[in-house]
Amino acid sequence: MSNELKKDGHNDGRNALPFFIEGKEFKSFEQYKTGKEIKEIGGLPNDAELYLLIADPWKDEPVNDDDKIDLARPGIEQFFIKKKLIYFINGAEFASNKQFIKGSYIRLQGNIPADDEIYLKVPKEWEDELIEEDEWVDLARPGKEHFVSKKFEVCIIVNLKEKKWFAKKISYVEVVKLAYPDYDPEKKSYTVKYTNGPKQNPEGSMSVGDIIHVKNKMKFHVSATNKS
Repeated sequence: MSNELKKDGHNDGRNALPFFIEGKEFKSFEQYKTGKEIKEIGGLPNDAELYLLIADPWKDEPVNDDDKIDLARPGIEQFFIKKKLIYFINGAEFASNKQFIKGSYIRLQGNIPADDEIYLKVPKEWEDELIEEDEWVDLARPGKEHFVSKKFEVCIIVNLKEKKWFAKKISYVEVVKLAYPDYDPEKKSYTVKYTNGPKQNPEGSMSVGDIIHVKNKMKFHVSATNKS
């Protein structure tokens, strides 16, 4: 008789309901168990993703902590967690009970400075994939995911000339000075337009005091006219 069976007390003439957690048999006189209770009974991690085994060809059913599972349904319920998924951050190995993690979690796990960018390594002939803070990454894809951090650096195009930029944002004055190093607002007026920007500001124009986000290959067109 399992510890779980003992905890439920007297059976009052009822038959114990068998169920399995990670292949180990348990029994209960209680008809319903929550996902959280199943984890506690099976000694599973609190953050593990719990599943109820479903017969082929149907997909296994995820079980949330608050979900109540009826153990008296036909058949014996079998619960399991997906095995930990291995991934790497700057060469250090990590493991996750969850299939999906956010860029912000990767930054926290890898102790990555706020000014660094996070990239998912891809085959050499392709560019590494930038991972945003709020982006979800699937760790269950084929192979083990390798994440690396890099100092922020992009190439922006100002009046058809490539310029390296090392900050996530750029101001109106900074853009103008890249095009016109002799920037003189007392004598000239400057117009700034941009395209191919990030999702925060895909295209538009800038005026004095504006600060916008930048991304690689973002294009700026700056023109100057003499003040009358």
